[in-house]
Amino acid sequence: MGAAQEFKPRILGFLCNWCSYAGADLCGVSRYQYPASIKVIRVMCSGRMDLEFVLRAFANGNDGVFIGGCWLGECHYVTEGNYDALSMMHLGRKLLDCVGVNPERLRLEWVSASEGIRYAEVVTDFTARLKQLGPLGSGEGMDRSALNLKLEAIRRLLPYIKLVEREKLRVRFDDKQQYEEFFASDALNALFRKLIVDKLAISQILVLLREQALSTGEIADSLGMSRAEVSKHLNSSARQRLVRFDEGRKRYALA
Repeated sequence: MGAAQEFKPRILGFLCNWCSYAGADLCGVSRYQYPASIKVIRVMCSGRMDLEFVLRAFANGNDGVFIGGCWLGECHYVTEGNYDALSMMHLGRKLLDCVGVNPERLRLEWVSASEGIRYAEVVTDFTARLKQLGPLGSGEGMDRSALNLKLEAIRRLLPYIKLVEREKLRVRFDDKQQYEEFFASDALNALFRKLIVDKLAISQILVLLREQALSTGEIADSLGMSRAEVSKHLNSSARQRLVRFDEGRKRYALA
């Protein structure tokens, strides 16, 4: 029997036009070697990145999403969009972790136009890490249908998440370390649980019920939640007239 085929991760990269894309171009011109695992989309600024792009990339089968921007303080725009990209990346990672997807699959790095070798090193390192994680979904122990359901649940909630981010989570610090400390803080985690976690769980339930009516136990088994947790969310959703209970079938369905 032949050896198992080596897993080759698929990466979709979004590169800032002024710095990271130019750095990638320099990398190619200089013939620096790096894995042919990344496909690149050029954006005018890393601040143009949207969580919708990230989720769509994962839904289309990419194992990792890479965002490349200018170093903090060196953005070519007055609004300094790379700070927004950094906040978006941390929020995206928390959302991925919440639905069981390894947050390390989303990565942001600063690469200037003169750092072709750094671009090669970052892509090589990211590819190696994704090889360790395995294919998206199966590496987390879930099949493709379960993965797509969870990604769709986040996508359906994005308008609300963006509102929460704008009103409650938007900050501006001087360096990357401060962002990491803020998004890892107990205060932020408590706010995230209060404003987003339950609504994301409900969103998963609603996406699941689009296919067919299900019992509390079936929903719990499908989503990896406890029956008590599912019952709480179903009761809340019923009060909001998002779901209804069929007494005859003993199943919940969309209202």
